[in-house]
Amino acid sequence: MFVEFIQLTIAGLAVGSIYALVALGFVLIYTSVNVVNFAQGDFAMIGAYFMVSLVLGAHWPWWVALPLAMVLTGAVGALFQLVLYQPVRNRPRNFLPVMIATVGASVFLEQVFLLIYGPVPFQLPGIFKAQSVKIDGVFVYPQYLVIIVVTSVMVTVLNWFLERTKLGKQLQATAQDADTARLMGIRVARMTALIFAISTGLGGLAGILIAPVYTVTAGMGSTIALKAFASAIVGGFGSIKGAIVGGLTIGLVETYGATYISGSYRDAFPFIVLILFLIFRPSGLFGEKVSQKV
Repeated sequence: MFVEFIQLTIAGLAVGSIYALVALGFVLIYTSVNVVNFAQGDFAMIGAYFMVSLVLGAHWPWWVALPLAMVLTGAVGALFQLVLYQPVRNRPRNFLPVMIATVGASVFLEQVFLLIYGPVPFQLPGIFKAQSVKIDGVFVYPQYLVIIVVTSVMVTVLNWFLERTKLGKQLQATAQDADTARLMGIRVARMTALIFAISTGLGGLAGILIAPVYTVTAGMGSTIALKAFASAIVGGFGSIKGAIVGGLTIGLVETYGATYISGSYRDAFPFIVLILFLIFRPSGLFGEKVSQKV
C-alpha cells in the first residue's frame, strides 16, 4: 500500500509539473500584458511535434533535440506575439479582441499541425529505454523522474534569471508598469516579445516532456491547457509560485482521485478542486485579495 502511494505520488508530481510549466506561461503573459493567452496549451503540442520531427524524423538524440525544440517553440511564440498579439493590442479597447484572437489562434494552430502531421498519433520514445527502474523497492517510470528533475531545474533557472539578471529585472519592470518602464529606457516591445518566447517555450517544454507518456496529437494541448489554467487559478492567478504549487496540487489530486476513487472521473477531479477554490478561496493559494468599493 505504501509502495503504491509512493508510485502514485511520483506520477502525480510528474503530471503536475507539466501543468505547472504551462501555468507558468499563462501567469507570465498575464502579469506582463494583462491578457490570458488561450493558445498557451497549443505550444505544448507544437513543442511535442518539433520533438517528433527531430527525434523520429532526423534521429537526433534527446539531449540535443530537447533544447532545440524548446527554442523553436519559443521562436514561434515570439512570432505569434508579433503577428497576432501586437496589431490587435494596439487598438483601443483591446481586451476582448485580444482574448478572441488567442482563441482563434488556438484553433488555427491545431488545424495547421493536423494538416502537416496528419491525424495518426505519434509515440515518442523516452530519454531512457527502460520501462521502469527500481528505487528502494519502488518501481518508477524513468520519464516521470526526467519530468520532475527537468522542471525543477527550469523553475530554478527561471527564478534566477528573473531575480538576478539585468534582463530579468527589465522583464519584471515591464510586467509591473509598461509605461514607466518605457520612460526608463526599456524597450517594452522587445521585452513583450521575450516574455511570449519564454512563456511559449515553457509550454513547448511541457509538451516535449509529456510526449513519451502520452501520444502526440494535434489536440493534446487543449486538455493540458484547461488543467494548467485551473492550476493557475488554484495557485492564485498572477503568482509564479502559485502556478507551480497549483500545478503540483492538481496533478496529485488527479492521480490520487483516479486511483482511489474512479479512473472514469480522472479529468473531472481538477475542475472539482477549481470549483471549490472559486467558492471558498477565489483568490487562490497565493493570490492577492482585491477589495472593491461601490
